[in-house]
Amino acid sequence: MIKVAKLSEIPQCGSKLVMVGDTPVALFNIKGKIHAWDNRCPHRGASLADGNITENVIQCKFHLWKFDVNKACALANPDIKVKSYSVEMRGDGIYLGSSL
Repeated sequence: MIKVAKLSEIPQCGSKLVMVGDTPVALFNIKGKIHAWDNRCPHRGASLADGNITENVIQCKFHLWKFDVNKACALANPDIKVKSYSVEMRGDGIYLGSSL
């Protein structure tokens, strides 16, 4: 597990882009729970950290694809997945593990 950010850096229903080595990872704060995804929309490769965030949905700004935040998959086709990472909270620290 490596520390990538602090919870206090990500507002509720907000996001933060972090780099894990050469890999851009989008962190999302949804109801106080942090989700970590590959920052690449599987449709056209746009940044998901720049997307619109609602209660349980992240919408890519490029072509408006929507993804279920809990399942890391497209709403229109659950077979289309976004690579996600295990997250561990230690105090205010956000730590990432391997991809799920």
